[in-house]
Amino acid sequence: MALEASSTSPHSPHHLSLAHQTLHNLEHQHHWSSLTLHTHSPSSPHVPLSRPLLSGLPPKRLYTHPDEQIALLKEAARRKATGKPSEGDPPPQREWVVPTHLREKWTVRELVEVFGDMSVVPPEPAASGENKDGVVESEQQQDKWRTTKRALLGIVEDDSTVVYYLVHDGVVKPRQN
Repeated sequence: MALEASSTSPHSPHHLSLAHQTLHNLEHQHHWSSLTLHTHSPSSPHVPLSRPLLSGLPPKRLYTHPDEQIALLKEAARRKATGKPSEGDPPPQREWVVPTHLREKWTVRELVEVFGDMSVVPPEPAASGENKDGVVESEQQQDKWRTTKRALLGIVEDDSTVVYYLVHDGVVKPRQN
């Protein structure tokens, strides 16, 4: 888990506390790995983010694009017809997490500001092979389906319960049932 020094953070102690509580929950309750607390923009280290953000790798994929879902089903049917074993679930992807409190009132403007701070895919912690935007080349090529920004809102209650909601930037095609 990579943490930036909170003494140099431009954020309030309240927001940092929410971030640390959410990070702890993701690591110990949900078994995420490669967790990173971001207080400054990954692409411009001197630019503070509007609020602290987390990024990390969940143990399994949280979201599958509807078009990717169709492609995976077709591939599974093709493999079954040819007698080849199934490849299993798609690999997990790094995700953004926005720590927030249950009593916070979000506006569309605030969500737009947070999404403006993010890249489509969170940067790998101390990754090698990054391009000029701080995005790992292999990750860019590996997921042609991830074209819009998304984040989990990590909503913390006073009793330390954390609930997560997936939020997309813009309109997203509905999933197939």
